Amino acid sequence: MSKLFGYPIFDSSGEMILTTYNNDYSAMNMDIRVYQLPKGQKRSFLSDFEETAVLLLSGDIIYEFNSLKQHANRKDVFSEGPWTLHVSKNIQVDIVANTDSEILVQKTKNNRDFGAKIYTPQDAPWAYAKSSYGKFGNVANRRVNTIFDHDISPESNMVLGEVLNDRGNWSGYLPHRHPQPECYFFKFDRPEGFGASFVGDSVFKSVNNSFSAIPGGELHPQSAAPGYQLYTCWMIRHIDGNPWLQTDRNEDESFLWLHDVRF
Repeated sequence: MSKLFGYPIFDSSGEMILTTYNNDYSAMNMDIRVYQLPKGQKRSFLSDFEETAVLLLSGDIIYEFNSLKQHANRKDVFSEGPWTLHVSKNIQVDIVANTDSEILVQKTKNNRDFGAKIYTPQDAPWAYAKSSYGKFGNVANRRVNTIFDHDISPESNMVLGEVLNDRGNWSGYLPHRHPQPECYFFKFDRPEGFGASFVGDSVFKSVNNSFSAIPGGELHPQSAAPGYQLYTCWMIRHIDGNPWLQTDRNEDESFLWLHDVRF
């Protein structure tokens, strides 16, 4: 059985591995890694069988691809929106760090050719989730962005987005499930910050740079401890013939009564 939670660390080269096709989190069917890039470093990515998304978490970088260059900067994930480069197979991506920077790289197998696209912060604005804002005792307030999904990039096999929990608030609430696997990568606004990550009947302590690997069909609400802001990068792998859609929010029936009450 694939593991549900992880506490990875960066190796000496600045690489931190979350999920691969053959590690303990292979049920995600994605290759997800985070890289620390010191100022002046260049990292290259090229695959002949995968699509690749490179999300800037913090820093100042140049995306180089298809003889083009795109400058991007982000103070951090809590105060500024995302820059992402998304490419199909056989397109080389070079990342040049102008300052110490951090990126997340999400890959999955995909034989389709769909070129390359840059997503700017304006393409993925933060907005409070209407399904929970001000409800459930006013403790499930979260801002969400969707960088790309099936509607935005129908030829992709992945979904990429971000969530910012208000301090001490819940996300993924009401508890919901979907058949597609999903990975959550967590950051907190302070190094001692923490929260709770629920995956089915299991619960884990979420801390900075930890992640949850959620098998299809499992409920997966998350919470941040009071006083701390929680950032989540959410990544879904479509099932062949059954892509995840924004309307596929299957809330557990036992909690639906909460929509009809105010505390």
